[in-house]
Amino acid sequence: MLVKTYCAAVNGLEAKVVTVEVNKSRGVMFHLTGLPDNAVRESRDHIAAALENNGYRFPVAEITVNMAPADLRKEGSGYDLPMAIAILACDEKVNSERLADYMLIGELGLDGHLQPIKGALPIAIRARAEKYKGLIVPKSNIREAAVVNNIAVYGMETLAEVINFLNGGEAEAENIDTRKIFYEQQSNFDFADVRGQQSVKRAMEVAAAGGHNLIMIGPPGSGKSMLAKRLPSILPPLSLSESLETTQIHSIAGKLSSDTSLISQRPFRSPHHTISQVALVGGGANPQPGEISLAHNGVLFCDELPEFNRSVLEVLRQPLEDRKITISRAKYTIEYPCSFMFVASMNSCPCGYYGDPTHTCACTPGQIQRYMNKISGPLLDRIDIQCEIQPVPFEEISKAEPGEPSEAIRKRVIAARKIQEERFKSMPKIHCNAQMTERMIHQYATPDEAGINLLRTAMSRLNLSARAYN
Repeated sequence: MLVKTYCAAVNGLEAKVVTVEVNKSRGVMFHLTGLPDNAVRESRDHIAAALENNGYRFPVAEITVNMAPADLRKEGSGYDLPMAIAILACDEKVNSERLADYMLIGELGLDGHLQPIKGALPIAIRARAEKYKGLIVPKSNIREAAVVNNIAVYGMETLAEVINFLNGGEAEAENIDTRKIFYEQQSNFDFADVRGQQSVKRAMEVAAAGGHNLIMIGPPGSGKSMLAKRLPSILPPLSLSESLETTQIHSIAGKLSSDTSLISQRPFRSPHHTISQVALVGGGANPQPGEISLAHNGVLFCDELPEFNRSVLEVLRQPLEDRKITISRAKYTIEYPCSFMFVASMNSCPCGYYGDPTHTCACTPGQIQRYMNKISGPLLDRIDIQCEIQPVPFEEISKAEPGEPSEAIRKRVIAARKIQEERFKSMPKIHCNAQMTERMIHQYATPDEAGINLLRTAMSRLNLSARAYN
């Protein structure tokens, strides 16, 4: 007897339909084909224990399981549920007539409980695109998958619930109104806490308005990290399309909690300087999004930039330019989006006090030069705004009244973004000034005579490149 169930494998940001074919014949063997990884090969033991603990027995027969298409690698334990249901349907314990209407995904515990899986959101999107009647997922993934409309999404806690439903039992589909998810951005960090540093605040406001990259250079204790952590509080809210794309990335990486449906606030990622290249850009034996993709539509903050390994920093060049990362390995090629604001901070020398009016620098010119050379010219070329930051004087720190709150700055940023949205409304992939092409820069940002003179002076004195000119 041959039975088919349907599930999905996540490849990049997209899910592809996987057909689980189970054939039962005379014998006592178990065969698994279709390019499974070790986790999928171990499914037989999960399924046998789960069936026994729920009052069923693994069939004493020759069971052949094929996972098609055979050239698509199957990874993870999310195939436990569709395999278990197909085996039970072969043994006539589950009604096979309804299996073609539903996509199933979930990991089985030994007691039959369904454990959460990664990538429920892109799987739900694929199930809707393929016109399935419904999608059955673990209860822990229900809020994540149910934001996809026009498909019934069922959250099940146990294998017994799934069997009962497929045999004609009742179950209530979950549906989440995405309009109720978005709310005014709340943050524990506010620019009202920052005393002084008006020029740096202005630079951050301009960076937020245009989506520009920013680096702050100054002595320790001058407020670089403090300012960077407050940047998300002035960024405009996510649109629904941005939220869906951001949530997909975090879903694939397994970063969503069970009570999260859509990410409604812009990500802020701050990796430690010991991070590896793979952790930053993504990839690995089982491909996962890296920090630059987890920061998509948000902020990637690198504190103490020269402390990062130079080879790690150099892999940022292409993503900063292309706003996507293509990871090519012998066994796979995957593309992840990574349109983020790159914000960095660094000291001006190893001791940190070069140029500080209140401290004496103890570094030699050679040490300072080697320290600054840790950041390559091509990387600095891709950072639009570079500003020096000085320590705040006592008179500013001791002021009792707070600074300008983030809410007021954010209103100006949103107003600036609306102007850009109107400007680029005929270009769906362009949302802010930082994403403009060279042709668009010359079209919309033609400098006057004074601006040309300023650019000419900057090009000659600072030896700027053509990219820096733009």
